[in-house]
Amino acid sequence: MNVPTDLKYTKNHEWVRAEGGIATIGITDHAQSELGDIVFIELPEVGDEFEKDTAIGTIEAVKTVADMNTPVSGEIIEVNGALEDSSELMNKDPYSDGWIAKLRMSDESELDELLSAEEYKELIG
Repeated sequence: MNVPTDLKYTKNHEWVRAEGGIATIGITDHAQSELGDIVFIELPEVGDEFEKDTAIGTIEAVKTVADMNTPVSGEIIEVNGALEDSSELMNKDPYSDGWIAKLRMSDESELDELLSAEEYKELIG
């Protein structure tokens, strides 16, 4: 299972890459493998604001439908529009081409509450 060490993780299997007050977020390799083939994703809108741990969209897979939550609070500044036509990017490369959204964090200290790669590896066994 791929767990990049430069990211932070949630117990709900989302990841965040923080750079200069901007958080890029997505679902983990473990999450995409549990969901199975992802067939549709409902993305948030640019300008929408969300609190930490709230749903920003929905992921529809062959097996189930799941909410995508944000690991940190902030305003959506960009979404990965490529997912609208190619949702399978989340299965192929969840950490690069399969990212979901970028947001301007409103409270960077929330990053301290997230799991390290080692802690996340322990969580998923």
